[in-house]
Amino acid sequence: MRKHSLSVIVITKNEADRIEGCLRSVATIADEIIVLDSGSTDETVEICHRYTDNVTVTDWPGFGKQKQRALDKASCDWVLSIDADEALDDEMKQALVAMLEQDVIEHTAYRLPWGVTLYGKTLKYGRSARSVLRLFKREGAKFTLDEVHETVVPAPGSKGVMKGLLLHYTHRDYGHGLDKAAKYAWLGSQKYHRKGKKSHGLFLALLRAIWTFFLIYVIRRGFLDGSVGFIVAMTYAQVNFNKYVGLWLLEQEGQYQE
Repeated sequence: MRKHSLSVIVITKNEADRIEGCLRSVATIADEIIVLDSGSTDETVEICHRYTDNVTVTDWPGFGKQKQRALDKASCDWVLSIDADEALDDEMKQALVAMLEQDVIEHTAYRLPWGVTLYGKTLKYGRSARSVLRLFKREGAKFTLDEVHETVVPAPGSKGVMKGLLLHYTHRDYGHGLDKAAKYAWLGSQKYHRKGKKSHGLFLALLRAIWTFFLIYVIRRGFLDGSVGFIVAMTYAQVNFNKYVGLWLLEQEGQYQE
């Protein structure tokens, strides 16, 4: 018997081809599902209504603020923040239910091992071999309000790691991956500029990209994921290069205006 309740929060926009898999994976374990949609023009909202009445269509203030809005609507003891292109595997669902059945839960937050799945392959190494903090006690938790790469700030306490995989179907195809990489690089440039971070020039941007590739492909053994591991390492290197080039250009614009 479950002793703790669970809210699942998800933000969406034009995810009709992926949202159903996400919601189906949590439908049997969630006490409430909360969806914030920022103006989908496909069938995303209609699909979400098959799983919950708690769907709100709103504007887009950035990832961090939108997820905080969803969190503000949550009312259960625990919150699972899941993206529309993610889904829990069976092992993680069972582990999560077992956690909610405990009289006293030891931790205030859990990291979920990521199962990044690209081009038919679930990656086990490189940058994909990470655990992301997505499950947390609602009371006392909040999101950072960053435009992109926001994080959860959980209530004080220890963190655990959940068994199973949070499957992440990050790209629809290579073209979608390129679009997404460009978008995140530019948002990262703007975020760093707003926070006063410096690029230190284009040559350092190149060195950062080389280091990113070496870190993901060699140190974190992305080469063991084969060809897809190489593509992922190169993509992250390009994103890091483009992010610092964008930051450098924003710095130049500021100098021109002065």
